[in-house]
Order: sequence, then C-alpha cells, then structure tokens
Amino acid sequence: MKAIIAREFAPLDKLEYGEWPEPEVKDHTVLIAAEAIGVNYPDGLLVQGLYQMKPPTPFVPGMEVAGIVHETGAKVKRFKVGDRVAALAMIGAYAEKVAVPESNVIPLPGGMAGSDACALMCTFGTAHHALKQRAQIKPGEVLCVLGAAGGTGIAAVQIGKTMGATVIAIASTPEKQSIAMDAGADHVAGYDDLRGTLKELTGGKGVDVAFDPVGGDAFDALTRSMAWNGRLLVIGFASGKIPQFPVNLALVKGYSVVGVFWGSFTAHEPAVFADNMKELMEWYAMGKVKPVIGGEYQLADAGKVLAQVLDRGAHGKLILKP
Repeated sequence: MKAIIAREFAPLDKLEYGEWPEPEVKDHTVLIAAEAIGVNYPDGLLVQGLYQMKPPTPFVPGMEVAGIVHETGAKVKRFKVGDRVAALAMIGAYAEKVAVPESNVIPLPGGMAGSDACALMCTFGTAHHALKQRAQIKPGEVLCVLGAAGGTGIAAVQIGKTMGATVIAIASTPEKQSIAMDAGADHVAGYDDLRGTLKELTGGKGVDVAFDPVGGDAFDALTRSMAWNGRLLVIGFASGKIPQFPVNLALVKGYSVVGVFWGSFTAHEPAVFADNMKELMEWYAMGKVKPVIGGEYQLADAGKVLAQVLDRGAHGKLILKP
C-alpha cells in the first residue's frame, strides 16, 4: 500500500511517499481503508523529532483516519466489514490502510463526511477537553481564543459559544478575523496591543479563560490580561517560541496556568474521552458545531501540507485523501 514514510527525524521535505507493508490484523484490530486523513500540527513536529513522543524510525505519521472497515480481527465485536468509522491512531494514519485497536474506533452517523469526522477527533477534541475538563468553563464567562482561524481555534470558538461563553477571537489578518467571526465569535481583533484590546473589551476585568495554541509574545500579553480565578490554557506554541512564565503574576492576580495535552488525556482517561466524543457527535448532529475544512489534498503532498500548517498559513482543518 502507499503511505507517507519518515525514514528518520528530518525536515518535512525528507518525507517519502512510497510503498509500506500493509498493517497486520490482530485479534482486537480494525483495519480501515482510508477516505480522509486529518492533518495536525503535532504531526509536523513528530516527523522532525520535535514532539514529546519519538517513535522508532522508520514510521508512518498521522493520528486520525475516517473510512470503511476493510477487515476485522477475530475478537472484534462492535464492527464489521463495510462499516463507516473514524479512529484515533497515534501514528500510522498517513496511509491507504490504517490498523487501530477496536477501542479507538467510533461509528460514523449517516451523512457525516469523513473530513468532518477527522476534525472532530483531535482538533475539536483538544478544544473540547481544554474548555470542559481543564478550564471547566461556565456560562457567562469570557473566553479569549488565540489562533482563532486555525483548526483548534475555530473549534474553541464554536465550543465556547455552545457552552455559553462570550468569545473574543484573536487572529492575525482581516481574512482570518472574518473566519473567526463566521465561527460565532462575539468580538474579533488582531495581535497588535493585545493587552490593551482585552482590557477594553472586558472593561478592565480581564478574561476568565484564555485558549492559547500560539505562545510567544501573545502568551506574555495573556499573562497580564487574566481575570481573578482565571484559567490560562497552554495548548501549544505555533509561534515557534516557548515563553517563560512570571509566576508572581499567578500569585498576585489569582489565576491558574493549565496544561492541555490531548494525546495524554486520551490515554489516561479513555472513558472520559469516549464521553467527550459522544457529546461532540451530538452537538454536530444538532448543528451546534461544524468543522471548517480549509482544504483537501492528495496524500502524496503531505509534506507540503504540513509545512503550510506549521507556517500558520492554513485556516480550518486540512485533510489528506489517499
């Protein structure tokens, strides 16, 4: 079968599109013929050796897939050949066929596009876990979302509104700000004078919850813009700069800095993850959340697509097609 292969930890242009052995189907394994493969920021870090996890090389990257069940292991109970499903696989998804444990597979409701299913897993899953479990956001609170036109940013805007928050969306260009407004944000703004903007929009109170996948200077502004009992969510560092946190601000202003690592969450709390996915699927069916698909590309172009994501040149969720 065809797959994207990382022979070693190296720049994105070293990724290969070539032949890879078809996955082995074990007792509890579901083999999925891919129709859509999700592209995520961590995928680009992983293949360069810059992520927390470092699998043995060579390997096939990719953590999300949606498609048709092609084969099942002898002990698989919930799925049969021909079922449409989506699945989480920490690696291996950038391929024509993907093998995952039955416990990581969810059935797709009729009519759900494979690309939307991929987006609901990591992208919406990260934002949902961040706002529900880590921030425990409450109706009426003010949520600030950085990177609000990216995949997780759009998800955070939509989920924040669904959970009753007032959403301030921050994006770098008028085009991206328009995307965030279309996603449901109450206010949109750029990064220039972020601290002053948040002070004005909150009447000096500060934000109750900040969702930050960007880091860098924007994080520094957030550390001075939090409300009493606020929660500053650390999602990632798309700016390329991991900031240093002045801990005295948490003491004086009485807020918390909270880490969000969705991959570890799914491993440590699989039952909670399953409940989250059920809720997201229900919200999707009700029209409360709707992924924005920024583009669909051939699997062979994975390296270029990852470069676009890492360069912050994408909006919404990007999808690979075998």
